[in-house]
Amino acid sequence: MEDPEDVLPPEEYVVHWSFQGRCSEEQLSISKGERLLVHAKVSPEWWWAELRGVFGYVPASYLYQGSNEDEEEEDPWQDEEYYCTYGTLNLHLEMLSDKSRTEAYRRVVVNNSASLHGKVVMDLGCGTGIVSLFCAQLARPAAVYAVEASSMVEHTRELVKQNACEEVITVLRGRAEEIQLPERVDVLVSEWMGNCLLFEFMVESVLLARDRWLREDGTMWPSSAALTLVPCQAHRYYADKMAFWEKPYGLDFTPLQPLALQEFFAKPKFSHLMEPGDRLASPADVICLDMYTLQVADLEEMQGEFTFSLEKSGTFHGFTAWFSVCFESLEEGGPPVDLNTGPDAEPTHWKQTLFMLDEPVSVRREHLIRGTVTLRRNPVWRRHLIVTIHWEISGHAQEEPACQANPPPLVQERDDGGATPV
Repeated sequence: MEDPEDVLPPEEYVVHWSFQGRCSEEQLSISKGERLLVHAKVSPEWWWAELRGVFGYVPASYLYQGSNEDEEEEDPWQDEEYYCTYGTLNLHLEMLSDKSRTEAYRRVVVNNSASLHGKVVMDLGCGTGIVSLFCAQLARPAAVYAVEASSMVEHTRELVKQNACEEVITVLRGRAEEIQLPERVDVLVSEWMGNCLLFEFMVESVLLARDRWLREDGTMWPSSAALTLVPCQAHRYYADKMAFWEKPYGLDFTPLQPLALQEFFAKPKFSHLMEPGDRLASPADVICLDMYTLQVADLEEMQGEFTFSLEKSGTFHGFTAWFSVCFESLEEGGPPVDLNTGPDAEPTHWKQTLFMLDEPVSVRREHLIRGTVTLRRNPVWRRHLIVTIHWEISGHAQEEPACQANPPPLVQERDDGGATPV
């Protein structure tokens, strides 16, 4: 990062959330409650600030101006909006219609039906209760506690009764942090995943439920998860959003290209389907989660490294990301069940996420692309996620322009990021 050229009269801001800066990137370390001076708002996400005579970049979303003591505190979890969305059928239809997703959970129950018999199960974020119904009808557990915080829970109770499972399934309304169960559980199952794996952060509720209610030798489903990344081409998307403005209908519209760049490439493209020929290298898992050892504090920031050896020459437009989860078997030596949202698997409602560079880069076969990817939880809006990618090609430092001073936040798009199962 370089010092900004246009320095404005400084404005005082208060630190809303602590941030650990990196010296190599001229970032300031700040603590909640501290007051600092902002000299330049370099981008919507990164500002140039001064703290006790030391200058550096700070994330803009970590600051607020003036005193907000008299203002009504907003809900950082946005629960009303979040749970209202899952209280309607729209997302449940989308998720239930996702055959790859739903059949994976059904297959887990079928493959482990003998071991599930007589066990106690918690289905967290049960939605319409389909996983609970799979358990009750296919495995005959001793009890299933179906937990749902949205208003869908009233319909879930009706569905449980309609399918004659009320003697096994108990439907509870509430958040994982608040519910009370009559006993600990042997299996905790949930479909908590969102775009780029963590978006909407339902995983926090799963971890809290694990620590409160899972027996010491209990099983987590999913048991592990991984975020996968690959450098890619995106000729069609680039042409649709950028090249279009070069000569539409024989007219020069190139002055609109900077606006298009900001509007279409500054944020990730959700529900992207990577075309078979767009991959420039073999994909790599950059962040892996063990659902038995993962802690809530770990969710604040996760970082992974990557090195891609390009397998063909082409145009480097950006990175494509997706995730996979694994369900371990309850039976010793039994095969696990995997759910993969990548381009080589059956399509899911998550699809993939595309991060576009500001400018395409020509690359050659056997070039190396090295770098890091950081998932940082938004300090204010706790269901939101900021993804930052730093990279270099064959030893020549490059940095994804949108990440240098404008890390692309995963904006809350309910139609794209299913995080609560049905």
